[in-house]
Amino acid sequence: MSFRLFDAPLREPSQFVGFAGNTIDRQSENRADDSVDRALADPAARLLLMNGGRLYLKLGDSGGFDPWFGAAEGLPFKVSLAHGVLLGFSEHGPVLAVPAGIDAEHLPETIKAIDYRSVYMQGLIDDAAAGAMAQGAALLAWHASHRFCSKCGTESQMRAGGYKRHCPNCGTEHFPRTDPVAIMLTATRDKCLLGRGRHFAPGMYSALAGFIEPGETIEAAVRRETLEEAGIQLGRVVYHASQPWPFPYSLMIGCFGEPLNDDIQADLNELEDCRWFARDEVRLMLTREHPGDLVTPPKGAIAHHLIRAWVDSE
Repeated sequence: MSFRLFDAPLREPSQFVGFAGNTIDRQSENRADDSVDRALADPAARLLLMNGGRLYLKLGDSGGFDPWFGAAEGLPFKVSLAHGVLLGFSEHGPVLAVPAGIDAEHLPETIKAIDYRSVYMQGLIDDAAAGAMAQGAALLAWHASHRFCSKCGTESQMRAGGYKRHCPNCGTEHFPRTDPVAIMLTATRDKCLLGRGRHFAPGMYSALAGFIEPGETIEAAVRRETLEEAGIQLGRVVYHASQPWPFPYSLMIGCFGEPLNDDIQADLNELEDCRWFARDEVRLMLTREHPGDLVTPPKGAIAHHLIRAWVDSE
């Protein structure tokens, strides 16, 4: 049996998906309980301000956007420094994500609050900042939904720069969670299976996806979700790439699956439509030239990379 490690490309496919450009040095072994305070005391500290699923962006002189704020710059926006998280360190200094307290409609004209998905879809910030946004958004969302100890119900306290919560009553420690999601493209050499969710943009079809359940391997989840959603049984399953997905704190795990049958029995409670697409038709969807205005997900999405990798595999 061949050993695939030494045949792998030097840059794995995961490096090319959206939110994967994070260059922050996390220094996870150095996260002390006072690390946020020490980072904020550094004049070089840079903050990402977030509120209600939106990132605050400064309008630049040339029309671009700047996501970075100094600690003093954030004060007019009612930032909650006590609830900030230390993402790590860049070449410029400490990097933190901090919840802000002013709603979008009350911001000055020079500041825009734009939802994370639009920031990423429209490419409003560079890849490194988008990766930092994903890290910060996931951490702040976890803290917002896990304020109380799940063991005794006491309000817990943030520790380790935002990477732990400690219960002062029972002593239980809680750590940020990441929800694993399998996303899979079922394909033969000539066709692939794409589905359409009810919330999708007009004409969009994508790879199927579903949460990985406790006690389940990635491959088992891929087979189960494909069978449940489309009635297609899979044989071989191979991993392709992963993507951090801050909605709210998931990791998309992209795979390819080999179908063992052709007859689709779609779960119309989950999907609006599910069908086989020929390679040439999918190529037109990727280039936005399909005569029926059908499209695939945008370039940053891991589904796009799965579909593109299959189309280009001839």
